[in-house]
Amino acid sequence: MRVDAFDYHLPEELIALRPAVPRDAARLLVVNPGGALPLADKTVLDLPDLLQPGDAIVFNDTKVLPAELHGTRTRNGVSAQVSVTLTERVDDRHWQSLARPAKRLKDGDRVVFGEGSNVCLVGALEATIEARGAEGEVTLAFDLSGSALDEAIHALGAMPLPPYIASRRKADARDRTDYQTMFADEEGAVAAPTAGLHFTDRLMQALEKRGVSRQFVTLHVGPGTFLPVRAEDTSRHVMHKEHGSVSPETAKALNDVKARGGAILAVGTTSLRLLESATRDNGQLEPFSGATDLFITPGYRFLFVDRLLTNFHLPRSTLFMLVAAFSGLDTMKRAYAHAIAARYRFYSYGDACLLSPATSP
Repeated sequence: MRVDAFDYHLPEELIALRPAVPRDAARLLVVNPGGALPLADKTVLDLPDLLQPGDAIVFNDTKVLPAELHGTRTRNGVSAQVSVTLTERVDDRHWQSLARPAKRLKDGDRVVFGEGSNVCLVGALEATIEARGAEGEVTLAFDLSGSALDEAIHALGAMPLPPYIASRRKADARDRTDYQTMFADEEGAVAAPTAGLHFTDRLMQALEKRGVSRQFVTLHVGPGTFLPVRAEDTSRHVMHKEHGSVSPETAKALNDVKARGGAILAVGTTSLRLLESATRDNGQLEPFSGATDLFITPGYRFLFVDRLLTNFHLPRSTLFMLVAAFSGLDTMKRAYAHAIAARYRFYSYGDACLLSPATSP
């Protein structure tokens, strides 16, 4: 399909720069293709009433690393400010990263992150540029390694906010909490599984009282979530691999829910992609540990997930393509048009939608 089929116009003022307070006060657009009421305006706190006893809800428990580092590159006495987002650990002292602006960096450059000149937690962290890629990728060799490097990154790093937020304000101390779900446990993501940001203790208690069980999977959200689709046709887009796992206990519990007639609600596109990656053609969810680059576009046959809770996504993005595959492209265009007219808040810190499939999975 042509990528421009997934385009729409969003007024800039609808991009949320902070989450709702409290988190479960966010608005929820219920999308039910073919139903008597295809679109309904609710709040996230209404979610328990929209599910049935015996259903299961699946969360991604990945934890966002404070992976945004700001530093200074000095070459031949000339300094330049640069920022990097750590994307994947290579070994004890090497990280793959995305640099901005990458054109200011060359192989062999030294970069000092933080303030001062001491290479330690007290002031700064230094690294050497070992390699550069065509899309702004750089390999960093840090002077520190192991746990000392981890501590320095946590001390000096900031939350890697999406570009549409970071371009309008800097990350601050509040984002260390706001941009992390209440379930965050397994560190390794460079972006939050944002549908999970809406959940609170009182909402979880209400879901438990409703008889909805909870399960956790892990998918470390990678840098591909920030990158635009540059191809003109979806068939030419290559997804970045992301690492995840589904435990044997979780696979059995969710298969049992399906066998008893319960529905599986994936919280976020990351949870959905991992569950679908781990499901056999016969509909059985299997334990999983490894990488997935599953790219879901209209025409995909969903094997396991029955409903999806997700935020509103960027135009022409792989995530909007996924929700279009789940509920239908025309349905999602109407849903987004309704959300814009009703002044819903969009993207990572914005409101959510609860999607039912265009046809039964």
